[in-house]
Amino acid sequence: MNFKERLHKIKAFVFDIDGVLTDGRITIHSDNTTSRNMFARDGSAMTRALKAGYKIAIISYARDENLRTRYTELGLTEVYLKIIDKEEKLKEFESVYFLEPEEILFMGDDLPDYNAMKRCGVPCCPHDAAHEIREISVYVSPYNGGHGCVRDVIEQAMRLHGKW
Repeated sequence: MNFKERLHKIKAFVFDIDGVLTDGRITIHSDNTTSRNMFARDGSAMTRALKAGYKIAIISYARDENLRTRYTELGLTEVYLKIIDKEEKLKEFESVYFLEPEEILFMGDDLPDYNAMKRCGVPCCPHDAAHEIREISVYVSPYNGGHGCVRDVIEQAMRLHGKW
C-alpha cells in the first residue's frame, strides 16, 4: 500500500518534538534556560486537525515543561515528555483512544523514534531525518524538521479526507 492509500485510514497523528516540530537545535542561554524554534504553520495545522476530530499526541524525550505549555495552548491533551520508550507510550495512546496501529501516522526523525514508527501504519519523517528513519518511512516530507513537515502531512491527510 502506498502513502496516499495508507492516509485513508488515519485517525491520529503522533509527533516527536526535537527534529520534527523543531529544527533540532536547542539553544542554552546563560541563565541555563533553553529555547527552540518552531514553525507557526505546524501549530496551526495541529489546531485545525484537532477541530476536525483527529487525535494528536506528542511523544518526546524532551524535558522542558514550556513545551507542554505550548502544545496544551494549541489544544493538545496528550503531551508526553521525558519518554524513553516511545513504542510503549504509543501503545498506551492506542489503548486510551481505541486506535489500531494502521490508524496512526507517526512522524519522527531519529533512532529513538524507530520502534514506535515501525509499529504504526504510516511512518513519516522530515527531509533531514536520520538515514535509518528515512529507510522505514513510507513518506519523507520535502520539508525539514521545524520547517513545515508537520503541516505537510496533516494537510495531506485532511485534504484526502475532505476536511481541510
